[in-house]
Amino acid sequence: MSERVFVCRCEDVTASELEHAFAAGLSTIEEIKRYTGFGTGPCQGKECMAALARELINRGLSTPTQLRPFTARPPAEPVSFGALAAAPDPFVDPAPSLPQADPLGDPQEPPSP
Repeated sequence: MSERVFVCRCEDVTASELEHAFAAGLSTIEEIKRYTGFGTGPCQGKECMAALARELINRGLSTPTQLRPFTARPPAEPVSFGALAAAPDPFVDPAPSLPQADPLGDPQEPPSP
């Protein structure tokens, strides 16, 4: 396989890195994910897992019935909508808008509500 063929575009995992994983004896989707970072990007494997599954089957390392998807791991603890609604909005300035001085010396009017 070519070294610059990307099999996981989100995490820039190349075919060469997959070859190293197979040479190291890794034979499951979860093992390869942990070894290479495969499928840990924004798509969470939705774009690349099928290619890896097909490669595992073609190499005789797995069968379609043995394959298991990535273990789901949320990036953080769940937060309830109530907790989010009760939290102050850090982007809202509680101070009223005051006229700002223009660098050229012309005062600007505050935006109308």
